[in-house]
Amino acid sequence: MADLDNKPPAQPEQRPLWKRMSWLVLIWSGSVLALGIVAWLLRLAMNAAGLSSP
Repeated sequence: MADLDNKPPAQPEQRPLWKRMSWLVLIWSGSVLALGIVAWLLRLAMNAAGLSSP
């Protein structure tokens, strides 16, 4: 049991930069798409309520 206490903590394996950056781009693209869908739905609701621009 004493042998386990002397081991240094394991370093997590670092993923390649392109994988980390692709996750960042994927999350950013998803959030931009979600914002666009919400804006489109709000525009549809406003047009249905008669609030259209000339």
